[in-house]
Amino acid sequence: MAKRKAKHVVDKKMIIEAFTEMAKDKNIDKDILQGVLVDTLSMIVKKKYGQEAEFDIIVNMDKGDIEIYLMRTVVDEVEEPITEISLKEAEKYSTEEETYEVGDDFIEEVTLDNIGDNFGRRLVTLASQNLNQRIREIEKDNIYNEYISKVGEIVVGEIHQVRRHDILVMVDNVEMRLPREEQIPNEPYRYKKAQSIKSIIKDVQRAGQSGQPDIILSRTSEKFLERLFEIEIPEIYDGIIQIKGIARDPGERSKVSVLSFDDRVDPVGACVGMKGIRIHSIVRELNNENIDLIEYTEQPEVYIKRALSPAKIKDIIVNLETNNATVTLSEDQVSLAIGRNGQNVRLASKLTGFNLTLVKEGMEDIELAEFEVEFGSDLLKQLDEMEVYTAREFLEMDPEVLLELEGLSKELLRELRIIILSEFDESETPEMEERINSIEIE
Repeated sequence: MAKRKAKHVVDKKMIIEAFTEMAKDKNIDKDILQGVLVDTLSMIVKKKYGQEAEFDIIVNMDKGDIEIYLMRTVVDEVEEPITEISLKEAEKYSTEEETYEVGDDFIEEVTLDNIGDNFGRRLVTLASQNLNQRIREIEKDNIYNEYISKVGEIVVGEIHQVRRHDILVMVDNVEMRLPREEQIPNEPYRYKKAQSIKSIIKDVQRAGQSGQPDIILSRTSEKFLERLFEIEIPEIYDGIIQIKGIARDPGERSKVSVLSFDDRVDPVGACVGMKGIRIHSIVRELNNENIDLIEYTEQPEVYIKRALSPAKIKDIIVNLETNNATVTLSEDQVSLAIGRNGQNVRLASKLTGFNLTLVKEGMEDIELAEFEVEFGSDLLKQLDEMEVYTAREFLEMDPEVLLELEGLSKELLRELRIIILSEFDESETPEMEERINSIEIE
């Protein structure tokens, strides 16, 4: 007959307090903590009684109670002390109602009253270390799961430490990192410890250098600018106005195209606000970054004209198949369209999605035959079969299509484009250079 008897009367209060104190204020789910407690107590029992010990642990989180039952089999002669108990020893715990026979289960309740006698302080310390480690792992998972769902959201934190390559920011007692490349240029000198800073959560990685999740912030991403517009302009937040595109040089200049779904609402005017109060609030947050607001349209010619503002455009020829556009301007408007260091045309190209070629008014096209030495007769013959006869037509061709021609490599294509562009007093755009580089040749 199986009996449950033999109690070592011990004070379990210390163990319960040791566990609960470590989990206090950690925001640990009750079911998760219960699993951690069971695993930790299992480690204690195995340390005390051996790896082969059979036992059962019951944790009642609601009552704050822990019960541990060690199970052994009653035998005549003990061969495995860990899992067996002699009949003679078991009979010491027999009563008139409960007796033991060979083959019975002997269940010993191990309480924790006298912790020093039964388990020892070393085992308690091991248990504490194990629980503490598990809690840290749970905290890491909780932080990761919370903030991975917040990628793309703006947070306001306090600068905790200014370092050479990044800034540590505390947000709700969670450490986040603003890398140098995600900081607005010329702004880092203004950063001071304990200063409030606004940024967007760009990425969350499971383990950083400190072992905690690496939460990466950004003030340079286009998404950060988009979120600022949503905060400052109610019509965008409410969906009356939609941001269709953003092209940005952080800290210097941005182009933002907007579309209104209500004919009564001017999208550009709504974003500027009364006396410019709305847009000025965003500009100040971005270290006085200039923001060009453009009304979006599905007509590419009109869209490109607006994107190249403040330059005045004479004519635009758009090739929808190759996403190329040739823009004709008067001589005094070319430099305005290009902008400082090519910034205006570069941002306009990125915003509209077209590779823009700027042409001075009155400048004639050039027959490709004029470049026979540079191209070679075989390549010119292939271009002639494709009905590509002039320099402008060559520049507007899709580079991926051109690279299918025999004898034309990426290096030669770049060289030929530079030669032709120099004839028009123009230079290659970074977008086209990047596009050529990205083409994979089989």
